[in-house]
Amino acid sequence: MVVLNPFDLFFSFSLTLFILSFAHILLIPKTPKRKHYGPPTYPILGCLISFYKNRRRLLDWYTDLLARSPSQTIEVTRLGARRIILTANPANVEYILKTNFHNFPKGEPLNEILGDLLGHGIFNVDGELWATQRKLASHEFTTKSLKEFVVKALEDEVEGRLIPLLQAAAQTNQIIDLQEVLKRLTYDTICKVSLGSDPNCLDLSAPIPPLIKAFDSAAAISAMRATSPVYLIWKLKRALNIGSEQQLKQSINTVHSVVQDIIDDKQKALAEGQAPNEDLLSRFLSAGHDRQLARDMVVSFIMAGRDTTAAAMTWLFYLLSAVDPTAREEIRAELAWAATHVDDSSHGPCPGQLGYEALRKDMKYLQACLCETMRLYPPVAWDSKHALNDDVLPDGTKVNEGDRVTYFPYGMGRMETIWGKDWFEFRPDRWFDQTGRDDQPVQGGEKSKRFKMRSPYEFPVFQAGPRVCLGKEMAFIQMKYVVASVISRFDFEPVCSDPPVFVPLLTAHMAGGFKVRVKERRS
Repeated sequence: MVVLNPFDLFFSFSLTLFILSFAHILLIPKTPKRKHYGPPTYPILGCLISFYKNRRRLLDWYTDLLARSPSQTIEVTRLGARRIILTANPANVEYILKTNFHNFPKGEPLNEILGDLLGHGIFNVDGELWATQRKLASHEFTTKSLKEFVVKALEDEVEGRLIPLLQAAAQTNQIIDLQEVLKRLTYDTICKVSLGSDPNCLDLSAPIPPLIKAFDSAAAISAMRATSPVYLIWKLKRALNIGSEQQLKQSINTVHSVVQDIIDDKQKALAEGQAPNEDLLSRFLSAGHDRQLARDMVVSFIMAGRDTTAAAMTWLFYLLSAVDPTAREEIRAELAWAATHVDDSSHGPCPGQLGYEALRKDMKYLQACLCETMRLYPPVAWDSKHALNDDVLPDGTKVNEGDRVTYFPYGMGRMETIWGKDWFEFRPDRWFDQTGRDDQPVQGGEKSKRFKMRSPYEFPVFQAGPRVCLGKEMAFIQMKYVVASVISRFDFEPVCSDPPVFVPLLTAHMAGGFKVRVKERRS
């Protein structure tokens, strides 16, 4: 968790207060001007005042504005920042991510925000550098050996560590933070798959590894840059090396140093013929890629593979425990069906476990629950591009060269125009249609429904188009495996009855964690 020191808070508050006070006296017209159903906008200031007032609820504020806009698109201008076009319109999203993909790269402004942490990793670059990394990663993610390695890592982590941890918590009636447990689990797994190392973070008695603490700090502060009311604040702090920017620099140095040490050890082991060529780092180094590129790619994969799946599973367990226990029982019924109907060749080495292909093809109700969870609580709440040239979006919105164009999965999951009047309900059944037949029962054994994935431009949680997430399939495999293994053996009782708070950073999380008591089911 990032803790800002008193000087940092005072510096940010004082500078913002000065700007707001100056603007209030000299710049604000009596009648604010509205554009495209966006926030109240003023000369020079833009929407700084309303942005500052709503800084604690930016997601819901933007969602309300988009819902009122006939095109589900708004314009946002802020002091010291380029114009932002924010959209929840699927036609616009398809145009940005696919139809005119080359006109909407990540862009230099985003690289300035995230470049210190992600360097030249695949999530932060464009052009030839992105294409090269994409081609390399795409090849590795489709290999059978890597898929088998992922399932083996999951088996070891879940059966050898997670299940015993939950059993011990149940026996002692211990309250645990399930979000923290899942983040440690996914960190262990992604380190095995990406780095070929095993940090063993599920030992809750051990201190949190320095890499995790530094990574969390760096990711949080980098995200704060993007949501700062005035960009000048963080840029000035970076130039002076004070406050949160000083902390960010220290955290990034730790991340890069630890990862670089792992790379050096891996290179030495490969040179001596000692390291198996299973993990992604070994594959990248064996292909002849330099240490810095390998470091940046690994940092990107850790960020994407750890926090995103942990966030989705945390929210799913909350929904199954506190909102819709009926869905939990449907998942258990599906698991019972799979145990007797899935070909034995698809099963893993342990009794009752499903192998890679079974997890990919079957467990459709569980997949619907995961999709419905990510619709309401997307691991990445928004994603931005920057226009290379002037353009016009399908809804008629004019885009100027250099504009920041942001599509908004959090808001899209709350649009009545996409999901209907019941968008606010957790309803996995919305992911099935009524046509055709399916051998696998869903919703109480009915066989008249078939799972139907929505358009990625209506449900862009894995992006879409040329930049669609390469790890999408593996993410579903990991989440299905963990949820199925846990839900068949345990129930969770939330300690707090208050609704949890969704916090968007580079990847979203549940504020304060998800504290639960664990109850072991009796077969």
